[in-house]
Formats: sequence, structure tokens, C-alpha cells
Amino acid sequence: MPVTKEICKLPSYFSSVLFQKLDINRTGLVTKERLISDWLDQNMLVADGATRIFTVLKQHDTDYLTQDDFRPILRELLLTHQGLEFLHDTPEFQDRYAETVIFRIFYHCNKGGNGRLLLREIKRSHLFATLQQVDVEEDINKVLNYFSYEHFYVIYCKFWELDSDHDFVIDKDDLLRYGNHALTYRIVERIFSQVPRRFRSGVEGKMGYEDFVWFILSEEDKSSETSLEYWFKCVDLDCDGVITPNEMHHFYEEQVHRVECMAQEPVLFEDIVCQMSDMIKPKKDGHLTLRDLKNCKLSGNFFNILFNLNKFVAFETRDPFLIRMEREDPTLTEWDRFAHAEYIRLAMEEDGEDVFMDGSAEVLDDAFEYY
Repeated sequence: MPVTKEICKLPSYFSSVLFQKLDINRTGLVTKERLISDWLDQNMLVADGATRIFTVLKQHDTDYLTQDDFRPILRELLLTHQGLEFLHDTPEFQDRYAETVIFRIFYHCNKGGNGRLLLREIKRSHLFATLQQVDVEEDINKVLNYFSYEHFYVIYCKFWELDSDHDFVIDKDDLLRYGNHALTYRIVERIFSQVPRRFRSGVEGKMGYEDFVWFILSEEDKSSETSLEYWFKCVDLDCDGVITPNEMHHFYEEQVHRVECMAQEPVLFEDIVCQMSDMIKPKKDGHLTLRDLKNCKLSGNFFNILFNLNKFVAFETRDPFLIRMEREDPTLTEWDRFAHAEYIRLAMEEDGEDVFMDGSAEVLDDAFEYY
């Protein structure tokens, strides 16, 4: 471990994968000379952190990382991090935690969305800094990027709630129940058309757990680039790179009906168009591009108005609770605030007033009986 951290400047849980990288002949022994020779030959002593982790994790014949390349360090982390010790007796749960961390890493870092994480993408991300933080932070829940157990627990429980038959895939009807039926039929249809992202479930017409992770991260934090791209593709019906008033009306029409069913007066579409134009300030009136949305910090409201009833109402009423949460800690993302609130809700439901960390895996014991 001192070699991994002090000499190679890598997180301690990289020890096993580093050893395997150096022990190319599988002798079970790496000499000091071999370590120095390999590290110097690859200029690792002067390389930046992103290059070091990329070089150690990648396969020798590739110039990118896949999800599988991260599994060895997640296995070692689960064995050695004291904040994850309570999962040692639940290997199935360990696997779910590990894959969720990996999915989140690729969601935020792999801008190409092709499952091949490039060195330049790592350099542009916070991945190396986060990997270092995990190594020194005893409370895994303080590592909000990728690794928080509480965040994983929220994601998994939300999926489990929707997966009523527990076959580990969900269909359109299942997703329509998300957030107390917050989403419109039309946006769910669009998600299942797989325009924003091809499903990885392997089951036709069904969303798997990885697909759900992409969805929930996009739905609960519409300020991230990946989320904006996800929803832009959904609303851009003709895939021409521009959202027009006609496309906006296609989705807002259903929102109007839902608002009327609540015995409320809906906002006229013309007023919505004006309001959104004033907020986003597109370069060309009546033509919203992805760049326009990325240049506006409030773009998430645009999508909420079109297809999320609960968030649309909260935006219209300027929910004081949400405003207070944002002011209390402006450094937190929308996802961070959502996950924290949901974790507390789940904890209250399962354990009364106890916010569980130790032993919380027991809550999902029944879930894994199906696998």
C-alpha cells in the first residue's frame, strides 16, 4: 500500500490492479527493479493523476476504459473501506453498489456516451480528485460524486419500487408511476423509443437498471450536460438539432390537460413560450438549440414545464422549501439535494426515526432473494 500511495501516487485501493499490471508473467512477485523500470519507462513519475489512473486501469491493447476496467478497484474498495464494511455479508448488494458507482462515473465522464472512457474525458472531469477523496474520507457518504452509499441506496430503492414483478426490468407503465405519476405519457413514450439513449437491458421494450440510472440522474438534476442532452433529444422530435414551438406544444398539450384535471387554471402556451424565451434567450427566436440551453442555468425548468407536472407546479408556485434548500448550500447539485431528502424519507419509512447506515442492507434482503 505505501508503494501504491507514496511512490506511484495512486489511491490505496489500486494496489491489486497495479500489482497485476506489473506482474505480467503472473509470477506472484514484483521486484523493486521491475516497479521502477516500468514506472520510469511510462514516464509515470511526472504524469498527472488522470494519466496515472488511466494507464493502470486500461487494457494494454486499448486507448480507452470500459466499465469492466473499474470493477477490480471497486472490489478492493469494498473490501478495505471502513465506510462500506457493513456490506461484507451481502455480496449481491456489494455488486449493485459497485455497478451503480461505475454507471455514475460513465454518466458524468463519458461525454461520448459510447462506453469508452477516453483520457481527455477523465482530464476534463473530477474523477481523479474524487478517487483520492474516497481514499482519505472515512465517511463514504461525504463523497457525493459517484461513491455515496446513500445516493446508491436511493437509486436502487427507486428502481425497486417501480419494478413491481422484480424481474429487474421495468416497462412504460412502471416508469409512469415514477415520482407519483409526475411524467407525461408522451415523454415516457419518447424515452422508450430509445432516442435519448439506447437501452442496455437486452430485453425488448424494457428498461434495465443501468438505463434507469441514466434516467433518474437526468430527471433529478437537469443542470448537468448529460441531462440536458438526454432531454433535448427527447423533445427534439425530428432530430434536427432545434426545438421549435410546435415540438414544445406537443408535450405541453398533455401538461395542460393534467393541470385542468387538478381543477387549476393552466398557463396559456403562448405565455409559456414567451416566458421560456425570456429566460433562455435563444440566439434565434423560436429556435432553441442545445447550446442555448447549456448557456442558461435555469434550463431544467424548461423541460419540467413541458413534461413533469409536480416540478412544473413547484416552479409556478416558487416553492419556498426548494428555495430555502438552495440557499442553505448553493454548492450542492439538484441531485445531491434530491438524494438527501429521499434517503431521509426512505429511512423514516423503514426504520421510524433511525437514519440507518449500519445494517441498512437488511432493508433490501428480500430483494436479492429473486436473483
